[in-house]
Parts: sequence; structure tokens; C-alpha cells
Amino acid sequence: MTVIDPRLPQSAFDRVAAGALPRSLFDDLALGLLLSLGVLIVLTFSNYGIIWDEEVQRTYGLLLLDYYGSGLRDLSAFGYDNLYLYGGGFDMAAALLERVSPVGAYETRHLLGGMVGLLGMAGTWRLARLVGGERTGFLALLLLALLPAYYGHMFSNPKDIPFACGMVWCLHLSALILRELPRPRWGLVLGFGIVLGLTLGTRIGGVLAVFFLGAAVLGHLGRVAALRRGIAPAGRQAVTIALRLLPALPVAWLVMVLVWPWAHLDFLNPVRAFLKFSAFPWPNEVLYGGRWIPADELPATYLPTMLGLQLPELLLAGLVAAAWYGFRALVRPPLAVDGTRRLQVGLVALAAVFPVAYALASHPVLYNGFRHFLFVLPPLAIVAALGFDRLWAAVADNRSRLRARLLALPFTAAVVAQVWTMAALHPYEYVYYNRIAGGIAGAEWRYELDYWGAALREAALALDEYVANERGGRIGTAERVRVFVCGHPTSAMYFLPPQFRLVGEPEQADFLVSWTQAGCNFTMFGQVVAEVQRFGVTLAVVKDLRE
Repeated sequence: MTVIDPRLPQSAFDRVAAGALPRSLFDDLALGLLLSLGVLIVLTFSNYGIIWDEEVQRTYGLLLLDYYGSGLRDLSAFGYDNLYLYGGGFDMAAALLERVSPVGAYETRHLLGGMVGLLGMAGTWRLARLVGGERTGFLALLLLALLPAYYGHMFSNPKDIPFACGMVWCLHLSALILRELPRPRWGLVLGFGIVLGLTLGTRIGGVLAVFFLGAAVLGHLGRVAALRRGIAPAGRQAVTIALRLLPALPVAWLVMVLVWPWAHLDFLNPVRAFLKFSAFPWPNEVLYGGRWIPADELPATYLPTMLGLQLPELLLAGLVAAAWYGFRALVRPPLAVDGTRRLQVGLVALAAVFPVAYALASHPVLYNGFRHFLFVLPPLAIVAALGFDRLWAAVADNRSRLRARLLALPFTAAVVAQVWTMAALHPYEYVYYNRIAGGIAGAEWRYELDYWGAALREAALALDEYVANERGGRIGTAERVRVFVCGHPTSAMYFLPPQFRLVGEPEQADFLVSWTQAGCNFTMFGQVVAEVQRFGVTLAVVKDLRE
């Protein structure tokens, strides 16, 4: 008979109730998964193509280095397109690394992006472990690693993945601060300020981290007022907490302006950036439901619809379980749940739900699915993991091996199926659609797929091979092959030898390298000599235009 110590937190109780497994098993599994993912990143980062935005992002990083290298006199970075509205921490780090990296500039960016994404996974594990225990931590890490949108964006998205990483570590530090209220350690406060500054220096939307922590602190103060039956004790704690946390703000500001120097040119520049992004103009159309619709005319339900179509079924099932148990907890609050843990879970739930609810209410300009909301994926993975953990605990409490297997078998099958799907999509994981949408075959011509042109790399390599085979195995150094690229030229030309020359008009070209976004590949006639396909869907083509 297992003896349960009532002093153990809920997560430990659940862990013991799960059976005779060692306490460290799920930590070992999580560390093993992180190590495996790190190895996978190192082995595959060079497979990823150059997306539409990467050239300008790289240039922005180089210009920021010029700004610091000139003693703050070269201001060209702040007139370069609209990139000054974003922080440049990742871009500067990548620009510094490419000076010493043994691989190419873009490959260096992809490797750095993969490692930042892995750091975000580690933060998700630590936060989930803190609020739900070791098993929840491992489940959250697994669910996030199986999220194609997160994993696929890690290698090429220099803004949204670093922002998601910063947000989840802000949440982790916030959860630790909640545990030590009203006087959290200065180290925690300083750490929160540093991470908040890096997050704000990536996207000004990092102010949400302050809002989430503030909401949780208000919940703590409400609890103090209820337990001590008075506003005065809560008021005294509010003053103590404010004095304790306020030093984080100047620290965050100093770090932010270091990685986003435009912010220190004028004290109000971050406010201007925030207002700009609140109504960001994007005068293009989005493929949605089989129709091309102007981005500012998309329905308010666009974001939750795309989440429902692009999140894996396994994660959606975990969210349903979490919603059910959360509803039960609201109707019949458990007696033995620690108040601080409840605040921590509420913090994570708020971070997962509030941004989507706010987008529904405010109806901002959105496009490319939910790539600007990748920061909600780590807290969503944690919420789903909490749902699965609670479901597993309920099964274990019944001491029924059959019921445990009925849960474990479909979960394992779903994990295997998701791994296989992501492997089959590689390196275009971000084009994933779930079975509700009919997979990417069902989403073709209904929703955006390779909207960034990542498949142009594979198409360019296929063109190089085709022309070499046509010439008996190699292309002469004096030869010139004229190429027209429908997509971003760098996405293809970077991977072609110098004998291939970019031309500005298709009539001048020998070959067309084209993505299939908006049917661009159908605008020029020629023999298709190569196609980049996944699950029968063509993502990019090469056409011979010579005849």
C-alpha cells in the first residue's frame, strides 16, 4: 500500500499516484529529449531554405553592428525599410556569429534560430515542471516539440521564435516570483528584468509579460485580502511587492535599448512602435477558405480558425481535457490545491488564452496563419500537458491497468504518427495542417502553404542537378544559365553556382524557379523538369523555358 504524504504538493501527489516509477524518470526523459532535439538541429539545420524575410533581416543586423562600430554615428539602420520598429538582438547575434562561423551566413542564422527555439523548449519544460510536476514538464516539452508550426519556424523566423522564447522564460520567472511573494529574491527580479528587456528588444509586444505578472500579483493580493479578511493587509503587501519589483523596469529598459538602439534615440519610440503594430498596415491578400481576401478584411475568427486547423490533434485533445478539468475545478474547487500553484496555473492559462481572445475582440490585421502568435504555443502546450496529466492521474487513481493502456496506446500512436508526419514534411514543417483540414492536401488552394518560399532551395538544387546532367555531369565555368525566380531571388540564387545568372524578365530566362504561392508557377509556360512535393502537394517547380 502506497502511503501519501499530505504535505506533498499536488504535482508530487499525482506523481506518486501514477505508480512505482522513479521520481526522476520524467526528468531523465525530458533531458534526453532535449539532447536528442539538439543533435537533430545540428544535423539538419542546413536543410532549411532562405525565407522571404531573411535577406532584409540579415542586412538589418549588419547595419546595427555598423551603428555600434561607428561609435553610434552611422544611423542607416534606422532608415532601412521598417525594420527599426523591431528589436535586433537576434539579427545582431547572427551577424556577429557569421564573422567566425565555418558555414554560410544564412546557415549560421538557421543554426542559431534552432538553438533559440530549443532554449524556448527548455523554458517550457521548466515552467510546466514548476506548475504541474515532472510528468507535466515532460509532456509539455513533448507536445511543443511535436508542434510543426513551432519547430518549422525555429530555423528561419528571426522574430517570432526568439519572442516566444523570451515570453516563456518571462512566464517561468514570473511563476517563481509568485512563489516568493511578497519579497521575491533580488536575483529573480533582476533576471526577470533582463529577460523582459531581451523580449521587448525583439518585439514591443513583450509588454504582455508585465501584464501577465501584474494580473497574477493582483490575484495574490485578492487571496491575501480574502484570507486575512481585510483590504489593509493586501494594501501593505501591494506596496512591498511594488517596491520589490519596480527595479526590474529600469533593468529591462537598459537591456532593451542595447539590442534595440532605435528605442534610445527617443524615449517615445517604443510607444510609437507599439501603436504602429496595433494597426499594422499590410496591403496584401490572404488565401482563406479558398478565396483571396485582403488582410484587413479577414473575419475576426481567422486566428482561432487557423489554430484549429494547424495545431496537431494530440494537442487539441489535451486542451479539451484541460478545459474539462478546469471547468470542474471552477464548479467544485478542490480543497487540497495550493493557492500559489493555482495562481501559477492561472498565469499560464492567461498567457495561452488572452492574446487569442484579444485578437478576437480587437480584430487586428493578421496574415500567414498564426505565425505572429507563436508565443502562445508554449503556454498552450503546458495547458494541454496539464490536461493529459490530470487525465492520467484520474486513470491511475482507479488502479485499472486496462484503462491506463486505453489511454497510453492512443497517446503513443498519436505521437508516432505526428513524428512521421513531421519527418515526411521536413524541412517544411511549418506548412502542416491537421486532419481536420485534410492535411496539406486538403488545405491546398484553400489556405496558405509555403508562404515564405522555403522550398525554392530544393528547387534550385534540382535545377543545378538537371543542368549538370544535361551537360554530361558538370557545368562549364564559362557557361551562363539565365534564371528567372518567381519568389524572393535570394531564396534560389544563394544555392546556385555562379554560372547561373538572375534575370529580371521571364522572356530573357532559360529556366524558371517558382514557388506555387498564388499560382505563380502557372504564369509562364515551359516544360516542368523538377517539382518539390510533400504529400502530393507541389510547393515549388522548375520549368525549362527554352522551347
